[in-house]
Amino acid sequence: MSEPHDPTVRKNSPLRPLPNLIFASRWLQLPLYLGLIAAQAVYVVHFLVELEHLIAAAFGSQTALQALVTSIGYKASAPITSLNETVIMLVVLALIDVVMISNLLIMVIVGGYETFVSRMNLEGHRDQPEWLSHVNASVLKVKLATAIIGISSIHLLKTFINADNYSDRVLIAQTAIHITFLLSAIAIAYTDKLMSGPGKH
Repeated sequence: MSEPHDPTVRKNSPLRPLPNLIFASRWLQLPLYLGLIAAQAVYVVHFLVELEHLIAAAFGSQTALQALVTSIGYKASAPITSLNETVIMLVVLALIDVVMISNLLIMVIVGGYETFVSRMNLEGHRDQPEWLSHVNASVLKVKLATAIIGISSIHLLKTFINADNYSDRVLIAQTAIHITFLLSAIAIAYTDKLMSGPGKH
C-alpha cells in the first residue's frame, strides 16, 4: 500500500537557471570576507609592533618611546624621556582598541559568512563560538552595535586621558558621537525585540 503524498514535503529539485544564478551570487561576498581576513592580519602585525615598542621603551629605548608617543598623539610641555603612567595607559588602551576591532572583524567574517554565504557546519565542534549557534541577521546587528559602542568607549577614554591635546569642540563632538552610537544600539535592540515577537528572546 503506497503512502499518501504529503504536499508539505518538497523535493530537493534543482533550481531553474535564473534563480540558481541569483542564489549563487552570494559567493561574490567571498572576496570581501577574505579581504577582512587580510585586514585582520594587518591588525595583528600592528599590535605586535606596538607591543614591541612598549616593551623596548620599558627597558629604556628612546627610539621606541618616541615611536609610542607619536603613535598615540601624546604631547607634553616637557620632553618625554621615560615611560610615564599616562603614556602606558594610552598605549594599553590603543592595544585594547586593536583587540576589540579584531573581535568585531571576527564577528563580521564568521557571522556574516554563516548568515549570508554558506553554512560552516560547526555544530558539535569544540571551538564553535557560543554566539554562532543562534546567529542571524538581527542578532548580528545587535552584536555589532554593542561592539561599536565598546570601541567608541575606548576612543573616548583615550581622548579624555589626553584631553589637554584636544579642543573643547573635539571633546564635545566625540561625546555626542558616542551617545549617538549608544542610542542607535538601544534602538536596534528594541526594534529586534519588537520584530521577534513576545514568545521569542
